[in-house]
Amino acid sequence: MDRMVFDIAHLLAGGLVLVSFMMIYQERLGALIRVFAMHAVVLSLSVSWQAWTQDAPHLYVTAAIALVFKAVVIPGALLRIIRRMGIHREVETVVGSGLTMLAGMGLVAMSIVLMLRLTETVDAFAREDLAFALSVVLLGLLMMVTRRNAVSQVVGFMSMENGLILAATGAKGMPLVVEISVAFSVLIAFIVIGVFLFRIRERFDTIDLGALEEYRGENQ
Repeated sequence: MDRMVFDIAHLLAGGLVLVSFMMIYQERLGALIRVFAMHAVVLSLSVSWQAWTQDAPHLYVTAAIALVFKAVVIPGALLRIIRRMGIHREVETVVGSGLTMLAGMGLVAMSIVLMLRLTETVDAFAREDLAFALSVVLLGLLMMVTRRNAVSQVVGFMSMENGLILAATGAKGMPLVVEISVAFSVLIAFIVIGVFLFRIRERFDTIDLGALEEYRGENQ
């Protein structure tokens, strides 16, 4: 029974890493946002499983927040934003998808080696979850670095936050007030980013960061 609990927990955490790679591979904004919704669903399942194994009912609230806001509300709002703003649907990258995937695999390998060495005295159940969580955080950061479109960078930022939630729940949970504050902080940040996207669109007729840099250079 303990072995099955261990395997399912790491299957879900590993699934979150796999979906992070799927996000990196996407070339269209709509598909990227839908895969992020899947990312949130897997996170919700992982947190729910941790809530059951740790006998921590407050983690079910975390799972519900992730499911409602990150799998439904935020992706739906982002899809409406890109439709209303008439944003072109391609995800523009700094480097090719192949190189990005190779860099992602390197980051995952580094995360596993580093975390397993630094947490030798930690419970084995939490060690691998922390390694997977660090992988998700670094893959989200990689997405932010290699994507030029502001919407895809927002998705990368939120996937990093998913990794932090996975780390916190894998390390025997966190106080409910912290979970709620984190969720509302992300929601507020999303609203602010949405306002800025509309303002940028009205002013420059694009949200492509490369085009904005060219515009800035022309005025210097």
